[in-house]
Amino acid sequence: MDVHGRDLRYFVAVAEELHFTRAAERLYVSQPALSKQVRALERQLGALLFVRDRQGVALTPAGAALLPYARQVLETWDEAWAVVEGAKSAERSTLVIGMSTSPGRGGLLPAIRSRFGARCPGATLRLRQVGWTDPTAGLADGASDLAFVWLPLPDEERYDHLVLAEEPRLVAFPDSHPLAARAGVDFAELLDEPFLALPPDAGPLRDYWLALDARGGRPARIGGEVAGTEETYEALVAGLGVVLVAAGNAPLITLGGVTTRPVVGLSPSRFALAWPRASAHPLVPAYVAACREATRGRRG
Repeated sequence: MDVHGRDLRYFVAVAEELHFTRAAERLYVSQPALSKQVRALERQLGALLFVRDRQGVALTPAGAALLPYARQVLETWDEAWAVVEGAKSAERSTLVIGMSTSPGRGGLLPAIRSRFGARCPGATLRLRQVGWTDPTAGLADGASDLAFVWLPLPDEERYDHLVLAEEPRLVAFPDSHPLAARAGVDFAELLDEPFLALPPDAGPLRDYWLALDARGGRPARIGGEVAGTEETYEALVAGLGVVLVAAGNAPLITLGGVTTRPVVGLSPSRFALAWPRASAHPLVPAYVAACREATRGRRG
């Protein structure tokens, strides 16, 4: 037998007031509706809970027996409800930010954090590192609420984005490469070079960092696949190929034995904050606004 919590709440109110009108006022319902619901509960239980006569309302033995248990059920439910609401509130007040590349870039992250904190002082930010196999940095599977990403994104119609920085694409060589001694190179000089590529799961981002759009239809030679900064550095030092990198990421791989040079003939890379267009998270607009404020005047 399933009894609704509302029915028990109505029963307890009448039992405590011993007056249907006062109980109805306490519950903000009409007296006829309350009486109807109590009768329905009595039919469901197969027992009268109240004696109603000219002298007033009194509990029957069955009603008196039910009362402490009904109170206990309602108290337990109220506690459960409070716990659930607390969990929901905590979830709403935590924002998960995905990233595959650190958005350091001249103190950008602290600048965003301070502005967001001023807007939402009770909120918690959780940064989440995601591998290069997921170019959405956790947006695609919902593990991240927002993410710092490189454009273009796969399924880009699913996301909104705010460009945070536009940076030249550089080419990274092992120091022993003949072109490493040059001040800069034209991309046409790199067409026959083996390139380090992102994993196939990176989709359009793999094509972008291979600069397929600048090859005039010529396929790229793949010298190896890399899924992280350390792998990229090791592959460069081993001479497996060259790789295009954003200017802001060059320090991550020029640790010794690797040189980066400007490339003529390529569009700049775009580093962005992205979020699902269908997002209903209440903190997303505040974080986007904080990013917009922090990056005002920085682009270019």
